[in-house]
This record gives sequence, C-alpha cells and structure tokens, in this order.
Amino acid sequence: MTASEDRLAHAESILRAACGDRVRTRFALAPLTTFRVGGPAALFLEPESEDDVVAASEAVRASEIAYAILGKGSNVLVSDAGFPGLVLRLGRGYRWSARDGERLTAGGSMPLPALAGVALSHGLAGLEFGVAIPATLGGAVWMNAGAHGGELADVIESVDVFHLVDGGAERLGVRDAGFDYRRSALPPDGVVVAATLVLQAEEPGPIRSRMDAAREWRRRTQPLAEPNCGSVFKNPPGDHAARLIEQAGGKDLSVGGASVSRKHANFIVAADGTKAVDVVELIERIRALVETRFGVQLETEVRLMGEPDHASR
Repeated sequence: MTASEDRLAHAESILRAACGDRVRTRFALAPLTTFRVGGPAALFLEPESEDDVVAASEAVRASEIAYAILGKGSNVLVSDAGFPGLVLRLGRGYRWSARDGERLTAGGSMPLPALAGVALSHGLAGLEFGVAIPATLGGAVWMNAGAHGGELADVIESVDVFHLVDGGAERLGVRDAGFDYRRSALPPDGVVVAATLVLQAEEPGPIRSRMDAAREWRRRTQPLAEPNCGSVFKNPPGDHAARLIEQAGGKDLSVGGASVSRKHANFIVAADGTKAVDVVELIERIRALVETRFGVQLETEVRLMGEPDHASR
C-alpha cells in the first residue's frame, strides 16, 4: 500500500466509524456539477449535522488527505482524474432558513434561488439577484456570487464557518470575510455552514417583478439547455469578458466536445463525451486570443477540482 493509499484508508476508517455507509468511495462527481464532466472523488460524504462535519475534520487532520467542498457544482470543473482526497457536500440537514425581522439566516446547502423565494414570501427585498444564480448559499458566499448589479457582500451580515483543519467553529462579520469581486478571504479550510443576511421590507409585488426579470434575462441570454459552468471568466475592470471574447472571434473556438456558446461568449458548453482537458485547453485558447487582440489577461471564475488537466493536443 502506498503512502497515499494508507492516508485514504485511515481517513475512511475514521469517517465510517462516525458516518457508516454514508461514506462513499470512488464516487462520481460529474453528475453533481453543471458541467457534467470529470472523474470521481476518492472519498465522498454529505454531512447532515455538526457531528458529521466534526468527523470529517478529524479525518482530515489525522490523515492529512486533500479535501474539497462542493456546493451546487455550478462553478466547478472536475479533473478527468477526479479528486484524490475527501469531497464534502453539505446535505439536507443544512438546507434550512429562519427569519428574524429583516434578517434571514440559512444553512450552507440552501439553494440561493430558493432562499430568494423565501425572502419574497416574507416581503424582504435585496436578494432578487440570487434567483438567477444556480448555487448553494455556502458556495455563493465563498465566491461572493452576484448578478444584475447585486452580490452577496451587499446583504451579508455574518458567516458561520467550520474549520476542517483547526476543528473549530467561528462566526465572521462581513468585514472579516474580506469580500471582493467574485472572491472572499474566508479561511481555506472553512466550510460555510450558515450565513445571516440583512434585507429590507418591501411589498411583494415589486420584489416578484424584479425576480421575474432576472429569470427572463437568464433564460434569454444563457445556454441553459446545455451543460456549462456559468461564467468562465471574471469581467475585467470597466469591461465584459463576453464582449472581449466575441470581438476577438472567440465564438468560433472549440476543443473536443467543448465549445464557446453561441448564445453567450463567456460560457463554455460541453457536448456528450467532453473531457475536462478539452475545457482546460479551450480556456487557455480563449485567454491567448483575448490577450493577443486586446492585451487583456482574463482571470477565470471557474474553479478546477483535482489535479490540473494538461492539454494533450
């Protein structure tokens, strides 16, 4: 048994003692992502309670295996080789919400569109942009997701995280979270288990109208019927990645089963049989094309999970 296999076996034994058959091995990750590509996780668990998260923390600390946290899988590209350690995806035990006046607190696995619906039901405005973002609250907080001029940093009051390496829980205020454009400064080993939002009371009618407009915009402008990861690149200051890609002729690019969407140039769509390496090479070709044409270096928004896939063509 190699050292890596020994660490995995040690981690698995700790997890099984606490979570039993809910621990999975060689678990397919592609169906859990919106790209629908990539290999399996060596170990996989959906924590349903703090006890499960504590067990995961103990396994990570004792074995020193690699770990990753998966949300809705809408901003992730899984390597063709999969992930060599433990992948956690918060389960239904973390899908909850509670209102206290104009504050809305929810668990990390609560889908952001569903939480926007909860806000609407209470006549609370400020989260309408979330109805068009296919993410969990935890994932959206981690990357400061946003759309339609709004982002999580605008409404977050506090974030509850559990440190997988340190083994402790912590509540961070919005300033401590270090939000910036499509990123945060949350601790690398922190699992976002809950967050509290501060919204504003408003009549449901205007809130619903803004949510309907966001849904319609997404339906009209994005390739919802094809596997994709959402926006591939962050918008550079004062411009839009989609405009740069389209003006550079990037809509004609494809590698293997991966191609630039004809509907939105900042989306890559994946046909059946697409490999992660296809997507990686296409991303690099788009970057090179835009840099050559405009002198702009595009920064990716999508996150690679697993060992880097290197282009083979």
